[in-house]
Amino acid sequence: MSASHALTHLVPLAKEVDENKVTPGVLGFIVFAVMALAVWGLMKSMNRHMGKVTFEEDPDKDTATPGKGAVGSGGKTSPAKG
Repeated sequence: MSASHALTHLVPLAKEVDENKVTPGVLGFIVFAVMALAVWGLMKSMNRHMGKVTFEEDPDKDTATPGKGAVGSGGKTSPAKG
């Protein structure tokens, strides 16, 4: 089956489309593609910035908060054993 023969079978399907129907067209595709690229860029930037974040607290902050660490040990706590 040749390509031109296959296209002649698809032409009647294209004629059945309502010509008064509104479709997004090329402009809609371009807007969608730009928005998709913007979201992709924002996600890439967010992942890069989240990689720079450290979630471990500084040991100096433990002495400032009451209830953390042993009292009178200068804020130093021994690791819990097994």
